[in-house]
Amino acid sequence: MKKDQLLTRRRALLAGAVAVGAAGTAGVVVLGTGGTPGAPSAPAAGAPARHLPEKPSAYRLQPLTGYAPPRAVPRRPPVRHEPLLRISGRGRTMVLTFDDGPDPRYTPGILDTLREYDVRAMFFVCGEMASYNKDLLARMADEGHVVGNHTWSHPLLTKLRRAQIRSEMERTSDVIEDAYGERPQWFRAPYGAWNRAAFQLGAELGMEPLAWTVDTLDWTTPGTGTIVDRVESGAAPGVVVLSHDAGGDRSQSVRALRRYLPQLLDSGYHITVPRRQYT
Repeated sequence: MKKDQLLTRRRALLAGAVAVGAAGTAGVVVLGTGGTPGAPSAPAAGAPARHLPEKPSAYRLQPLTGYAPPRAVPRRPPVRHEPLLRISGRGRTMVLTFDDGPDPRYTPGILDTLREYDVRAMFFVCGEMASYNKDLLARMADEGHVVGNHTWSHPLLTKLRRAQIRSEMERTSDVIEDAYGERPQWFRAPYGAWNRAAFQLGAELGMEPLAWTVDTLDWTTPGTGTIVDRVESGAAPGVVVLSHDAGGDRSQSVRALRRYLPQLLDSGYHITVPRRQYT
């Protein structure tokens, strides 16, 4: 091999090594700057991190973060013709849901009990209530609960025009996003009164419709013992339990949860929250 050919080959190898080194550096910068698509959607507990001045080296490498993959856009859920009534899961899995809040008189007691037993639940909130109690939505986010959309003012949707239904949903989703940290992925119609417009608009706004399997009828204030009996007699794998944390005197609901939750756990039930099966 001639000398000039040998030099040309050596230069090519050196150029390749430099390119590989630059690519490796870019990968480190992308991961180290927090620009990954899998960043947490809910705000983390604890004090916010102090803002530190950028180092010159970090500033010089910042343009390389443009090589990060784009964020995934969530797929719109299908338009259903009836709400989901149960959940799928392994073993004896159940979901506890609470409607109409948050109410500063009763919601904190429910959250305290759930935290004591390290259990997650779903809260279908009304936008009007949420707008006055954003701190409770922030606490729900910090403690891992799921917040769903229960309209702004709890109207009978079947009596509203399509534009009115959209307004009830959108305003509530806006408040939830502001206080909870992300837009809701679940929707529940007040009174369980669904119509075609509610299913269509819910899907357009990225929400799945969830109803319930066991109704405690706690809004009738039947007594703490009766609420406990209804939950325990209706307990089964995949069951979704409906209770309330607002809309009236919910002290019975708060006391009932303290009784039936440990009993469900002792019976081998896993209390959890549903997860969407697609992104």
